[in-house]
Amino acid sequence: MDKFKSIRPYQDSEIRPVLDQLIREPEFLESIANFYFPKLTRLFPGLIKMAASHKLKRQVRGVTDVKSMQDVIATYMDKMILDTTTNLTHSGMEGLKEGRSYLFICNHRDITMDPAFVNYMLYHGGLDTLQIAIGDNLLKKPFVTDLMRLNKSFIVARSAKGRELLQSLKTLSEYIHHCIDNGENVWIAQREGRAKDGIDRTDPALLKMLGMAKRERRLSESLNALHIVPVTISYEYDACDVLKAQELYEIEKNGSFIKTDESDITSIVTGMIGFKGNVHVAFGEELNLGTDDPNEIAATVDEQIIENYQLSETNYLALEHLKKDGLLPQHRIRGLLEEEDISASARLKFEKRLESVGVRLRKHWLFSYANPVLNKLGVIE
Repeated sequence: MDKFKSIRPYQDSEIRPVLDQLIREPEFLESIANFYFPKLTRLFPGLIKMAASHKLKRQVRGVTDVKSMQDVIATYMDKMILDTTTNLTHSGMEGLKEGRSYLFICNHRDITMDPAFVNYMLYHGGLDTLQIAIGDNLLKKPFVTDLMRLNKSFIVARSAKGRELLQSLKTLSEYIHHCIDNGENVWIAQREGRAKDGIDRTDPALLKMLGMAKRERRLSESLNALHIVPVTISYEYDACDVLKAQELYEIEKNGSFIKTDESDITSIVTGMIGFKGNVHVAFGEELNLGTDDPNEIAATVDEQIIENYQLSETNYLALEHLKKDGLLPQHRIRGLLEEEDISASARLKFEKRLESVGVRLRKHWLFSYANPVLNKLGVIE
């Protein structure tokens, strides 16, 4: 494992030493204190950081290895699900074979919650939890890197360039194959970055990367050895919907969106604590590829992800607004809403949320919810 030491998650023997160091890390304690008690932390920074340290020590007292760390995280997930979701459901898990490890290629809507929900389903289904691919662009602080690697995350070097990038991609591919060969499940997003416009598409470059470890084989053969299962996560409400609309508006207006050091942290925290409503995790069928064309393989993954996306009343309400505002080509959506029976409670909740969205952001906000419907119906090319 030395070859992968710089990117792999922490192992059993490393968990306790990293935790002991982390709960003494001033910047980490300050972040925890500011997150839970922002006003008190400004007034009594030393006292609140000390209280945060004592609380963390109690919570991780019994953690000695990866499994006990996952047990603690599951407790946090239980509370988060209770506080931020209306209902959490899943489908397709019965198709997963006992004793087989899988590479789950997932649509990407939330930085941390997408893999967290998949992991939660596997954990409570009595299956092995995931090793999670996470971009190094999100790991700007050492304590964040430690937190992710404590939770079975491995690092994708997105900031590398040139030959360094090629080598890092090859190492990443080798690590993913190593995990599957050694009975570890793996989660990876279908493309770099979240689908901010609600359109789920697999990047063929991801599939090429997955084949780099076994270049002597055909791409289909290499990918079939990973036991790829597409996974679709459907959120009734995207906790980061306004943040995404803001980014899309800035790109439309100015040609780019400039991220700050706080942008990703804000998205991570908002995704965790923001309201999500109904959430569904759908496990697709294992791929059996007969083509070596990465574009065709990407289309095969997309077909399952789109088919398994669970539409909600929110999606149809957004479509209704866009249709009413004349922002959709009428000939392509004629008759689309006539059969949808939308409840009064869902309409009220949606309208209340829409009212809180700035006028200039509303078009992008509405499209992010309407696009899954259009995508499912093949209206989006």
